Amino acid sequence: MSVRFTMALCALALVGGACQEAPAAPPKPAPAAPRARPKDVSAEDYVMPGLLRAHVRLKDAYGGVHRVEVEVAATAESRTRGLMWRKVLPAGQGMLFLFPEEEVRGFWMRNTLIPLDMLFITSEHRIVGIIENVEPRTLTNRSVGIPSQYVLEVPGGWCQSKGIVRGGTVEFEGVSTLPITP
Repeated sequence: MSVRFTMALCALALVGGACQEAPAAPPKPAPAAPRARPKDVSAEDYVMPGLLRAHVRLKDAYGGVHRVEVEVAATAESRTRGLMWRKVLPAGQGMLFLFPEEEVRGFWMRNTLIPLDMLFITSEHRIVGIIENVEPRTLTNRSVGIPSQYVLEVPGGWCQSKGIVRGGTVEFEGVSTLPITP
């Protein structure tokens, strides 16, 4: 073979190789289906929509006033979820449960990880009962047996440390215009 012929063959091989179709890229995996949002509001991975914030002012047994920043649970869903799965609730914070009407209320601590004080409050904003340092993760029904329209949950031991007692009064800041759903 002549050198010229060999070079021509090489050139053809290069051109032919350059025109070949590139091997197919491996198929991309299908995007993962979005994870379904759990429908059980008591499930740990349930994502609760953000709650409105307000303040509650409580008068203690000595005439002092203590202000608590609260998340407002005004819907059936938010009242059911409550403070489940929270690992901490700082002093001066809590959750205020709003109900459409006054009646005897009972609460349990399923999936609640921290001890809480529960204050049962009438439609006239008077504390009719306090249950202190409620044991977490129990299904025991806690009630004061007196009708209330609101329940305030604060960190366990907070009421005793601040002198909050039954018969005291509370004021709501930023709550009066909130809609309450059954």
